[in-house]
Amino acid sequence: MPDRPFHHGNLRAVLLDEAVGVLRESGVDGLSLRDLARRAGVSHGAPRSHFVDRQALLDALAVTGFERLTSAVRRALAGSGDDLAARFRAVARAYVDFAIDDAALMELMFQAKGSGGTGSAGESAATLFAVLDQAMGPRPDGGGDEGARTAFKMLFAATMQGIAALVASRRLERAHADGLIDAATDMMLASDLRTRALTPS
Repeated sequence: MPDRPFHHGNLRAVLLDEAVGVLRESGVDGLSLRDLARRAGVSHGAPRSHFVDRQALLDALAVTGFERLTSAVRRALAGSGDDLAARFRAVARAYVDFAIDDAALMELMFQAKGSGGTGSAGESAATLFAVLDQAMGPRPDGGGDEGARTAFKMLFAATMQGIAALVASRRLERAHADGLIDAATDMMLASDLRTRALTPS
């Protein structure tokens, strides 16, 4: 039986969208270039014009995930006003919602970031954390404690991913996540770490 003809004008984007769907359905183990070609309705060799192998697909998916999460955080920031606590709650909910809805993608993103932190995934992760930095507001005139500022962002991400993991593993009802998010952000904003991050040096 002959291969089906290539007919997508933007096959790469179509394949990545299909791959995100597969991750939601069956996790990373369910991903294959041949199956994605079938889902996209193209020849089984067509995906290799964009992804030389499965690892290239996984790397591109990690970048896509960081881009989508960054966009969600930006939208949350845009609609949250000037109040610091309101900004952090809005960003936290956007972060947790993404991490719950795309748990497998989130895991893949940070595996790619942790495998070296360089290349496209590392750059995309850096962009995400730059946007998270915006939620903290402008740096104080004296510069503040940069180490504390970085640690605060890492603590924020780790805490929100932890809350999402509790929901994804069904140890916490999703309806109860908001209360935990509020409690966590209140504690972080009242912490000495936050004070050092936002106080002029």
